[in-house]
Amino acid sequence: MSFGIYKQGQGYWTRMMTLLGIMTLFGWGAAWLAGQLQRIQPPRDASGAYTIEPAVIQGIGAFTLIIIGAALAYWVAYANPRTGEFFIATEGEMKKVNWSSKKEVVGSTWVVIGTSVLLAAALFLVDLAFSSFFRSVGVLDSGG
Repeated sequence: MSFGIYKQGQGYWTRMMTLLGIMTLFGWGAAWLAGQLQRIQPPRDASGAYTIEPAVIQGIGAFTLIIIGAALAYWVAYANPRTGEFFIATEGEMKKVNWSSKKEVVGSTWVVIGTSVLLAAALFLVDLAFSSFFRSVGVLDSGG
């Protein structure tokens, strides 16, 4: 197993964002673990003081999880040839994408919003018609 960076100059952004994502997940996990470790009651000495502070236990647990996450993130994003090839290929494909302009995105968004409003209004009218029909034939209660 190699600890060097596989194909160092390639796939920079996909590797960085993957590293950021993995470390974010492990950061949340470390915060959760620290909260769970608050429940542990360490032993006390004869005077009633803790032999080890609960905050130290929380810190060691969270720090250990962060270190494990950093090692895993480094291996996934930089040292593993299979994921390295995937990230390089992904970045190459993303450069080929024809990204829409801001004007096109805004126009498409307004079309979607308008269509959604019209569809909601049409469904509301159909619902009113059906509920009126079912009230008139006695299937629904009049609500009085």
